[in-house]
Amino acid sequence: MGGRVLNYSLAICSLVERDPIMETMIERCCGIDVHKLTIVACLLVGPPGKKPAATIKSFPTMTEGLLACRDWLVSAGCTQVVMESTGVYWKPVFNILEDAMEVILAHARQVKHVPGKKTDVQDCQWLADLLRHGLVKGSFIPPKPIRELRDLTRYRQKLIQQRSSEVNRLQKFLEDANIKLTSVVTDIQGVSAQQMIRHLIQDDLTVPEMAQLAKGRLRNKLSSLEQALKGYLSDHHRLLLKLNLQMIAFFDENIETLNREIDQRLEPHRETLERLATIPGVKKKTIESLIAEIGLDMTRFPTHGHLAAWAGVCPGNNQSAGKRKSGRTPPGNTWLKCILAEAALAAAKKKDSYLKDRFRRLAARRGKKRAILAVAHTILIIAYHVIKEQSTYIELGATYFDRLNESHLVTRLQRRMEALGYKVDLVKLPEAA
Repeated sequence: MGGRVLNYSLAICSLVERDPIMETMIERCCGIDVHKLTIVACLLVGPPGKKPAATIKSFPTMTEGLLACRDWLVSAGCTQVVMESTGVYWKPVFNILEDAMEVILAHARQVKHVPGKKTDVQDCQWLADLLRHGLVKGSFIPPKPIRELRDLTRYRQKLIQQRSSEVNRLQKFLEDANIKLTSVVTDIQGVSAQQMIRHLIQDDLTVPEMAQLAKGRLRNKLSSLEQALKGYLSDHHRLLLKLNLQMIAFFDENIETLNREIDQRLEPHRETLERLATIPGVKKKTIESLIAEIGLDMTRFPTHGHLAAWAGVCPGNNQSAGKRKSGRTPPGNTWLKCILAEAALAAAKKKDSYLKDRFRRLAARRGKKRAILAVAHTILIIAYHVIKEQSTYIELGATYFDRLNESHLVTRLQRRMEALGYKVDLVKLPEAA
């Protein structure tokens, strides 16, 4: 791998030095090497066919330093800036420069420098030179409103995961005190179970009285509840359970706050949300996270294949000498892949649906994991067209694949019946039947 990167880098160097006139694309551009405390910027200015004048300056990453960098670039007439996606340190630089000029965020793997020439100054020069000759492919950066929405949905997802951890911890504390409530109650977060846990903490009711708090169908299990609520609950268990319930309530409050903010930001796009809701397996939170990750402007992706490749849900492409070496999916947006995988799992359970039949057929041949990824790929393609064309999902039905080659299917099933010793006479029913 290192040899290929070296050869690629040397080829770029020789190409630029041999024919700068043909390769020069931008007259005034800048490459920025981003770090936590400082940024190093290299400004290249010069017409095609001549060696550009290079000016290198260093700025602190405090707001005043970034504003000074922007003013310097604007005064020099810089039109494009490139920088690597270094952690989260690129974001403040991007936020300040995006309104003044075009900012290109490059993947570090695609702009790797020649080994042995690694300094901050040479890095920014290298980036500027690649940009000047049109050899940098920018990453997809959604507009600011979508980036803000993405922060909200991702933080909400983190809070939901932390809340789930607290619920699991609650069950652990109950088991540690030999309270077998989870063996009788299906949902530990239900109204009945929560009331029982609160009275266990307060220690103000007897076990039969706590069992009488059961509601609905849970009242059919009163004897089992009384046995489950008998345990060895000590003071330290009560303290841990009390803190645990407070943490769950804290997460619920913050998640609800984020839900209200997300709803408010997506209110102008209510029609698009309703169209996406017609896709099997796609629920409200899935739609909100999907929009936050890919945005609403599908012109940023020339085709649905470009979107699938960016998301990392399509088969990989690695061929050499006419042989396909690997079909492993490429790395992509991990947040989006998780969202789509959850939607695919839900769609695989939807009765009489095209997506469920697709999952069933692929799982039989390729396994469930690959089938889930394939269904996630299909859901993303459907969402792409729903957003781009402002249309709704059209259900093809569970028999779509059978209808594609109906005669072949009928012949195969007839031969299987005859192989079992049956005589089969086929009569096609009228359409009304």
